[in-house]
Amino acid sequence: MRILKTFGNSADTTETAIRQLEQRGAVNTAKVDAVVQGILAAVRERGDAAVREYAATFDSLTEEQPLLVSRQEMQAAWDSTSEELKAAMRLAQANIRAFAEKQLPRAWSFQPTQGMEVGQVIRPLGSVGCYVPGGRYPLPSTLLMTTTPAQVAGVERIVVCSPKPATETLAAAYLAGVTEFYRIGGAQAIAALAFGTSTIAAVDKIVGPGNLYVTAAKIAVSHQTGIDMPAGPTEINPDHQPGRSGGRGCARGKTTIPNQ
Repeated sequence: MRILKTFGNSADTTETAIRQLEQRGAVNTAKVDAVVQGILAAVRERGDAAVREYAATFDSLTEEQPLLVSRQEMQAAWDSTSEELKAAMRLAQANIRAFAEKQLPRAWSFQPTQGMEVGQVIRPLGSVGCYVPGGRYPLPSTLLMTTTPAQVAGVERIVVCSPKPATETLAAAYLAGVTEFYRIGGAQAIAALAFGTSTIAAVDKIVGPGNLYVTAAKIAVSHQTGIDMPAGPTEINPDHQPGRSGGRGCARGKTTIPNQ
C-alpha cells in the first residue's frame, strides 16, 4: 500500500492530489480498455482454453489444477482456520445477513378501484457471480459480503471467482455454503461469468470489486450482464498486469438486488 502524505503541502497541491485520486478510475480504466477488450474477445471465442491460458500467465494456474474448487478443499481450509477467525467470520456473516434482510424489498399490492389490482412482485435473480480479488491480502470479508446478500435475496445459483484463493477465502466459502468456486481472476474471470464457457455457465449479474482491468471488464460486459457498480481498488499500483486480479477493493454496492 502506498501512503500519500499531504502534510506540509500547500492547499492547492493537496487539492490537486485529491482530485487526481477521485478521477483515477475513469482515467485509468480508459487506458486499459484495449487490453481488456482483447481478453474478453479471446474468452468469448475460445472459452475455457483462453481462460486457462490467462490464468496460467497471470495467476500461475497449472495444467493439473481444475478450475473448479472442490468442497473438500474448502472444508480443509475451514478445518485449518483458527477458532478466533472462525468466530469472527460467523459474526460478520450474521451481521451482513441481518443488514441484507432489512434491505430486502417486499412484494405488495392493493386495489385502487373495484376490479383493478396493482402492485410489485419481487423475484430473485437466477444466478450471480461474486468476484473476490486475490491480491496482497486475503479478502474473506468480500466473499461474505457478496454471497450473503445473494442468499438472502433467494438467488439459486451463486458462483465465486477468485485467483489463487487464500486459505481464509476458501474457509469463508465453506462457511457460506458455496458449491461453485472457480480459481480464476482478472478480466478473464469476468468474461467467463458474462459469456459462459463449457465449464462455467454465464450468470445474470456480476458483483464484487477488483483492479482496473476487472473494473473495465465489468463495464464492458454490463450491456448484457448486470453489474453492481465499477468498484475499483482502494490502492494505487501501476504494476498491476491485465489479467491479474490483485488489488484490495472496497466491496461497495455488492448487495444482490432481486429482479423486479
